[in-house]
Amino acid sequence: MTSSLPLLICVVGPTAIGKTKLAIALAEVFETEIISADSRQFFKEMTVGTAVPSLEELKAAKHHFIQNKSIFDSFSVGDFEKEALQCLESLFQKNPVAILVGGSGLYVDSVVRGLDSFPDVSNEIREALNMELASKGIASLQQELKGIDPTYYEKVDIQNPHRIIRALEIYRASGKPYSSFLNQGAAKRNFKTIYIGLNADRETIYERINQRVDQIISEGLLAEAKKLYPHKELNALQTVGYRELFAHFDGTLSLDAAISEIKKNTRRFAKRQGTWFRKNEQIEWFDFKTEPSEIARHIKTKNAL
Repeated sequence: MTSSLPLLICVVGPTAIGKTKLAIALAEVFETEIISADSRQFFKEMTVGTAVPSLEELKAAKHHFIQNKSIFDSFSVGDFEKEALQCLESLFQKNPVAILVGGSGLYVDSVVRGLDSFPDVSNEIREALNMELASKGIASLQQELKGIDPTYYEKVDIQNPHRIIRALEIYRASGKPYSSFLNQGAAKRNFKTIYIGLNADRETIYERINQRVDQIISEGLLAEAKKLYPHKELNALQTVGYRELFAHFDGTLSLDAAISEIKKNTRRFAKRQGTWFRKNEQIEWFDFKTEPSEIARHIKTKNAL
């Protein structure tokens, strides 16, 4: 290595693009382990709908933060940052290279850059927003966020009430938009980072998403969602693939309509992922069909491995 610092390889990109496959191939090349930064794959009760790596994939390379939490646990991005950094410290004692993979940009950034500092929020503000959600519905909060912070509105999952309320409570507490507190400067880390991004044209991404949704439906997503339905209010379950099926169980959507909504909302999620990652000029983009061996050679050459 040209530097004594260990190297963290971050594999990023939109959902269903092939990040898991590339991460495993790189883990085999560098004889190292993988930290998952997919915020939906932490929870052991959510297997089908989150497309967790298969048993074969998990055997091919050791993964961390895959189904290691329960939906009943409180696990924030701040908790993930702390635990992932502890995990990396342990991994780097065995190997100068480690891999972080996931499409949750906030979770990736928390490890590489650190979380941004936000003002304290009173319980009264938070309780008032939760009451508004209960009485007026999420659409009212979405419109408020769009008006006061269009920048964050464009990249947040607007169907996730937890994220919407978080942004609004920061605004009400400080008078400043949530987005103004983002990217305040990177925390000091004792490793260096290379970002590898996988991408494709929009039509290909959408086609792969549709195929992924059809696959998880055939693998039993309906039964999994039915089992989780009694707990539908939990924050962990405010995610694409489950929300739409909960609406079906509520009687407000037919099954076909729910599946169609899953595909549409996943495409929207992929679009927001693209918005987030495009702002990171450090990401080196590769076509999703690029051979992992070629990407591994690039990493070795650039980092003198």
